[in-house]
Amino acid sequence: MGLTLKNPIVPSSSPLSKTVDSVKRLEDAGASAVVVYSLFEEQIEFEAGELDHYMTYGTESFAEAISYFPKAAEYNLGPEEYLEHISKLKKSVNIPIIGSLNGVSIGGWMKYAKLIEEAGADGLELNVYYIPSNIHDEGSKIEEIYVRDLKAIKSAIKIPVAMKLSPYFSSTGNIIKKLDDAGADAFVLFNRFYQPDIDLENLEVVPNLELSRSWELRLPLRWIATMYGRIKGNMAATSGIHNHLDVLKVMLVGGDVAMVCSELLENGYNRISEILKDLEKWMEENEYESIRIMKGSMSQRSVADPAAFERANYMKALNSYKVQM
Repeated sequence: MGLTLKNPIVPSSSPLSKTVDSVKRLEDAGASAVVVYSLFEEQIEFEAGELDHYMTYGTESFAEAISYFPKAAEYNLGPEEYLEHISKLKKSVNIPIIGSLNGVSIGGWMKYAKLIEEAGADGLELNVYYIPSNIHDEGSKIEEIYVRDLKAIKSAIKIPVAMKLSPYFSSTGNIIKKLDDAGADAFVLFNRFYQPDIDLENLEVVPNLELSRSWELRLPLRWIATMYGRIKGNMAATSGIHNHLDVLKVMLVGGDVAMVCSELLENGYNRISEILKDLEKWMEENEYESIRIMKGSMSQRSVADPAAFERANYMKALNSYKVQM
């Protein structure tokens, strides 16, 4: 994204960035940049009809569905307070501050990309969180939404834009390449879609959030390894980064940034400094002078068996399992 970072650890968009004091603590612990929690489309005053087009897909079949969406005030600070928060952060810390917009439709919410830039943000993470529940939506049309939103944002601002994507595309590599060609400066792989759960006692559909675990890193590792050297944009891994070994894996497959959240929520800000210390120790023991030297050495284009990232790995993994009787 054109940002010079002192190390690859960046706290991702989360409640950890809700106060100036908490972001200072992240900086003191060693964070090289911080992505501020998201400003949601639903929080912003704009053309209600366009949002309704996306938010009410499928709800005509279920009378209760519309009430499932929480009130905008329940998300975070309002739009103006969000901009003020960005401005305060820029005056209070010395690391890059990256704003985050979460939305899907073309509408007035997009003007906040420019306002976030004017508030002083060093970059913007665009999170097009869209679940295509309408069975008539074709995959190509969904992809067009992502490209359209990126182009609209890029035409309005000069700061770099990172696209935060889900892994649920029929051709993940192709949509990343399309967005790269459309001007995305970086990619955050992958967004965790929080799946609803069933409350059996009350017979209700309820939101359910579980923090990540290290094994979830395998999915972004595969796609970063696959896309390394094939696109211009930088790549950040998110989900499943809990220790220095996870960070090393991200760097080895070609990632630029390892985004941490769940580990900090569970074990505190100081985990950043502990991970960095362990990272430096490992590099010294294995004679790596810098991250740059190791970057991409385990990507698909660099390993002896590129098929390990494709179907061959699936068959090998299944055949390697031994049943204990």
